[in-house]
Amino acid sequence: MGFIFFIPLFCLLFSPSSAEIAAKPGVNYGQLGNNLPPPSKSVEIIQSLKAGRVKIYDANPKILQALKNTNIQVSIMVPNEKITAIAANQSLADDWVNSNVVPFYPATKIRYLLVGNEILSQPDNVTWFNLVPAMRRIRQSVVRFKLRKIKVGTPLAIDCLEASFPPSSGKFRSGVSESVLKPLLQFIDRTKSFFFIDVYTYFAWISDPINIKLDYALLEPNTSTYTDPVTGLLYTNLLEQMLDALYFAMKRAGHPNTRLFIAETGWPNGGDYDQIGGNIRNSAVYNRNVIKRFTEKPPRGTPLHPTVVLPSFIFALYNENQKTGAGTERNFGLVYPNGTNIYEIDLSGETSEFKKSLPEPTNNEPYKGKIWCVAARGVNKTALGGALTYACGQGNGTCDPIQPGGKCSKPDSLYWHASFAFSSYWAQFRKSGGSCYFNGLAVQTIQNPSFGSCKFPSITL
Repeated sequence: MGFIFFIPLFCLLFSPSSAEIAAKPGVNYGQLGNNLPPPSKSVEIIQSLKAGRVKIYDANPKILQALKNTNIQVSIMVPNEKITAIAANQSLADDWVNSNVVPFYPATKIRYLLVGNEILSQPDNVTWFNLVPAMRRIRQSVVRFKLRKIKVGTPLAIDCLEASFPPSSGKFRSGVSESVLKPLLQFIDRTKSFFFIDVYTYFAWISDPINIKLDYALLEPNTSTYTDPVTGLLYTNLLEQMLDALYFAMKRAGHPNTRLFIAETGWPNGGDYDQIGGNIRNSAVYNRNVIKRFTEKPPRGTPLHPTVVLPSFIFALYNENQKTGAGTERNFGLVYPNGTNIYEIDLSGETSEFKKSLPEPTNNEPYKGKIWCVAARGVNKTALGGALTYACGQGNGTCDPIQPGGKCSKPDSLYWHASFAFSSYWAQFRKSGGSCYFNGLAVQTIQNPSFGSCKFPSITL
């Protein structure tokens, strides 16, 4: 991904129905943590953030019960793994809606029923082609149970595009444009729903931080600008540029006035040593700027659609310690799991000045030095032993030095052997996708764990 060169990333008026949509920025309530507060406390936190909406990634009955009578609009989700079966069976769709929606509606203000999550980013292409049929089934169930205020949609990632720079070149991926996206757009327009999109300027910026200016990605005012050479449209931030690429793609697909809903956007508040830009200051600046943009009155859309309302969800409510992947994945929260705010934020947009100063970032440029991957302290020993076996089983002499008689065989400690194996594995396989994570059993360090004649492999940035 480059200056939206590689991100598979107009003044037309929308139908009058778009004016009925309030901005009301919301928050994504992910649950991939083993230390998160119960739903009742989480709803109190959501209310304290002044969120107008909340999106969950399932239909957790405890959460839906806790949201009763709160006046918070709620989006729930049909799991990815149920899509193919529901696409072929109306009774399964009816059963799912009857079990997961009907008992809570309307006391819980369910407004959006999302079928799957980022389906086109998944390798299972069978599910791709069952997505819209499943949405039709769920829509029929919504009508059958007279759930009149509920819209059906599906959130996609920005990789649904194969061209996005300049924005006027926006085009859907050729493999799914005709078979999935055009039927999806037809469904959305016919049912007056939304194209739900997950869009992160952070991932675009880290792919090319030299050509994409940080302040442009953070939506900071009066910094960089970009003019589309085809349309002459002027862009003052990266988010609008990415959204207009999507609008142009929809226009090419014959649906120029389909309404957008920002299903996820945000910026990480932390990350690993080999990542840049994930820090509290950048996260606060980005999210505050997004909220300010999305709550302006009168509404200010994008250069192509300047007056549309863009309803949105900020990702995410909590830092989630069980999310896999790079460290940033576990650090997108507005709130720590103990319930305290990571920084001041007001999702209503009513607060324009915040009292507490933000910490100065230390990682807006790449870390220059060596990094090691070691076992985390206090983790399950059985799991750690399994991860050690996995790392050593990848070959290339990964664990030769910790074998009996090797330079790193002593001390004969599970922690030290696993730490050496993790560092050795990461040093060898990082460029081909290996990570320093091991299901949460490993952490990065800039403190050299080597001792005596035992030299731990490292990566150098």
